[in-house]
Amino acid sequence: MILTHAHLDHSGYLPRLYREGFRGGVYTTPATHEVAGILLYDSAHLQEAEAERANRGRYSRHDPAEPLYGVREVEAVLRLFQPKIANEGFRLGDLTVTFLPAGHILGAACVRIEADGKSLVFSGDVGRPDDPLMKPPQPLPSTDFLVLESTYGDRLHAPVEASRELARIVVETASRGGTLLIPAFAVGRAQTLLQLLAELQGQGAIPELPIYLDSPMAINISHILCRYQPEHRLDPKQCHTLCGIATYVPDSEISRKLSRDPRPKIIIAGAGMLTGGRILHHLESFGGNPDNCLLVSGYQAAGTRGRKLLDGEHRLRLFGREIEIRCQVERLDALSGHADYRELGDWLSALPKAPRRVFLTHGEPQAALALKDYLAERLGWQAEIPSEFESVDLSLDASGEV
Repeated sequence: MILTHAHLDHSGYLPRLYREGFRGGVYTTPATHEVAGILLYDSAHLQEAEAERANRGRYSRHDPAEPLYGVREVEAVLRLFQPKIANEGFRLGDLTVTFLPAGHILGAACVRIEADGKSLVFSGDVGRPDDPLMKPPQPLPSTDFLVLESTYGDRLHAPVEASRELARIVVETASRGGTLLIPAFAVGRAQTLLQLLAELQGQGAIPELPIYLDSPMAINISHILCRYQPEHRLDPKQCHTLCGIATYVPDSEISRKLSRDPRPKIIIAGAGMLTGGRILHHLESFGGNPDNCLLVSGYQAAGTRGRKLLDGEHRLRLFGREIEIRCQVERLDALSGHADYRELGDWLSALPKAPRRVFLTHGEPQAALALKDYLAERLGWQAEIPSEFESVDLSLDASGEV
């Protein structure tokens, strides 16, 4: 198993695979190994707690409700990890594998695989050239085949300065006497938000509201970030400021007390797509008041609560019941950790020569189709969009000829 980065949409099924019999090695970067451990343990705890609540409240479709996996499977699968340094190729059977920094989150990497004189690159999730936290994705070497993400293949990020837009939202929420809720991914997004808020407070651009980091994962990852300083843009002083700007919320009982506190404040909590975590009980408490604000700061997958709110829905199902959402809902696309189609084009245009074949994955259908058209127009590449579970013979070209 080769793992590009720690986000749960990439790593989150590993413990379940272990439960189902997987015993192979998991190859990834050292930072991803550390970050994945934190995310997977948290995921297991959340699933176990949610199953227990569902069985108590009898609101699950399953009887009994069971987690996909538990802490025991996480402990076991983490023992299978074999961290490898970026830009240092290693042998895996007949393959030579190299991780190339992708700039998406801490530890994220593209994967280059070489065998029999041919090369294949999996982009993984590709970061942005001007991300406030992460360094830009490393230029790719020549490759025969490229598997490319297309998350934002149909979108250009708004040319809005993230700090200015964040300042506006904080000031407007504070002027109403409201609480600003920011669902954030524990890896990358939470740290970027803390850094921007620290800068804005230092400049006097926002009022000095209490800031709470209500995510044990984000707290731990903020400390890990400082140990991998060469992989991101922050210097040691900025890391220290980032770790000191917020009050850390260590346990769920204090988190619930925070939900009952009516005073204006900023709460950063997981999960980033409102799929679980402590942000849900904050939304339950503060979501019904139009003076409060929910700031969506990252990609929201189809079917998630975050996407439903962005699509204009005003009722969400939380803890087995329907909740009406009356708070303001804002969106801050400028903090996205995924390159848009123009940024992908800029990154790919530095390739010494075009790949023989390009496959677009990791995107909704309209995004993949839009990126296919863009690559054809800008670079003259005829990309392919494989169907689910499709097998591809790389000894053949796109027309089926050798």
